[in-house]
This record gives sequence, C-alpha cells and structure tokens, in this order.
Amino acid sequence: MDTRTLGSLTVSVVGLGCNNFGPRLDAEATRAVVHAALDAGVDFFDTADIYGKGLSEEYVGRALGPRRHEVVLATKFGMKMDDERHGAHPDYVRRAVEESLRRLGTDRIDLYQLHTPDPAVPIADTLGALDELVRAGKVREIGCSNFSVDQLREARGAAPGARFESVQNEYSLFHRDPERGVLDECARQGLAFIPYFPLASGLLTGKYRRGQAPPPGTRITSGGRYADLLSDENLERVERLARYAEERGRTLLELAFAWLLARGEVVSVIAGATSPDQIRSNAAASAWRLTDAERAEVDALVPGSE
Repeated sequence: MDTRTLGSLTVSVVGLGCNNFGPRLDAEATRAVVHAALDAGVDFFDTADIYGKGLSEEYVGRALGPRRHEVVLATKFGMKMDDERHGAHPDYVRRAVEESLRRLGTDRIDLYQLHTPDPAVPIADTLGALDELVRAGKVREIGCSNFSVDQLREARGAAPGARFESVQNEYSLFHRDPERGVLDECARQGLAFIPYFPLASGLLTGKYRRGQAPPPGTRITSGGRYADLLSDENLERVERLARYAEERGRTLLELAFAWLLARGEVVSVIAGATSPDQIRSNAAASAWRLTDAERAEVDALVPGSE
C-alpha cells in the first residue's frame, strides 16, 4: 500500500471510513472489518463522534485494542450530538475531545477535524482551542471538513499556532465541486485533501448497472436523498466508465479510486466497508495509476458531472 503525507502524518492512500460502525455493523462485525483493513495495509481510519452517536468511536477503539499504534486515527467533532453537544465553541471543543478520547480508548487523536463550519463562532477562537489540544499532546494534527475556499482562507489568516493541515469534502467522478476552487486552494496552502463519498454512495462500486435490478438493502435503494442517484443519466455514465475500465482489464471500483488518486492534492481515499471482502477490494483498488492522458480521457467521458 502506497502512502502520502498529511502534515506530520503518513497515511495509506486508501483509508477506512467508519460511518457504518454502529448504525449498520455491531461491535463484532466492526472488529472483522477493522482487522481486515489492517491486514490489507490500510492504516488511516476516519470516524466522527456523530457516527452512531458515539458507537462508531467506541467500536473502533475496542476493535483496535493493542493494535492502536498501527493506525493513524482521525475523528471529527462539531455536528449536533444533542442539544448541548454541538458546534465549535472553545468550551465544547475541550469537552468533545475528551469524550472522543474516552470512547476511542486512546490518549491521543492523530487527526482531529472540525466536521462542519460553525458561523456562530469565530474560527480564530476554535483554532485557539485546537492549538491548546495540540500543545497538550492530545491531538497531533487538525483538519476541517465541508469548508469552502473563503472559509479555508479565513482559517489560514485567523490565528497563530496550529493550523488546519487537511480538508475533507465530498469528491468523486459524480461530484466535482472541489474542482471549482477548493483543490486549487489546497495546492496553494499545502493542505491535504481527503475526499468523502468517493464511490458516490455506491454508484461507482459496479453494483448498479443499467438493465439490472439493484441489490437490496443498500444505501441507494433505501430511498430518501439517495434515490435520485439511480437516474437514467447516471446509469449511462456508469456504463461509459465501466466500459473504459473493463477495456483495460480493470474494474469500475479501481477506476473510481485511481481517478481520485491521480490528483496530487488527494492524500487518501476513505471509503466505508461493511465486510472484510469489501475493505480488501478497496485496498486492492489503489494499484492502478492513471497517467495524465488517461485521466483526461476519463474526464471526457463524464464532463460536467456533479
């Protein structure tokens, strides 16, 4: 497994998104996926306090146990846990990190990320509290998520001390918004970019093909905000991308990872997994390295995707 740099950290180019732990997988199933990830060379684990209302952090901490030292452990804070626990006020930052440390069963968080901007709190105040955590050794690096270009620039100029080293926003072949400025800002600031939903909620796994019944029990088939993903237009895009990959002896899943990793700003593609086989497939997908010409060919197949 190749690695890339995030601040002072070195992370595997395929990471494990832990949002399934708690809501979809119990502690034992989580353990199986976590150990399969470690055995496959995946050492970057990304969770959040909000996932399963704390269960994800608990399950990850239990599953790692004595293998904690083998991973770069990232978590997030700021989204609403309950009426009292939310936001980015310094007092809450201090409370949130202690609760995450306890649930994770660790004395440090390698990457602590503000999950979403908090317009009610000056970013300088939040960064000041995060700097305290870094100086206290409770956090190694800090990052942010769902930030715009303007918010990244404001954070960079806000305060001395610890600065954001990464930004985690949605990015995939079907969601190209970071190309409208955020990736360029990452390059200017030297920020590591971490794409979430890299497989477009499963659309780029190869499980959904035109003319075939979708597998039951998946996120897309559950309805709600994901239902629109199975549009005729998107399924046609899937067919074009799948053909491109298959003509080269590859899979659509491999193409989704390779396309993201061809961007120098991307340090790790974090994707969720609900089984050991799934995480092993994700890990193996990093082997394909697209040339600049190949990436341009893929872009031409899905122009204007969002």
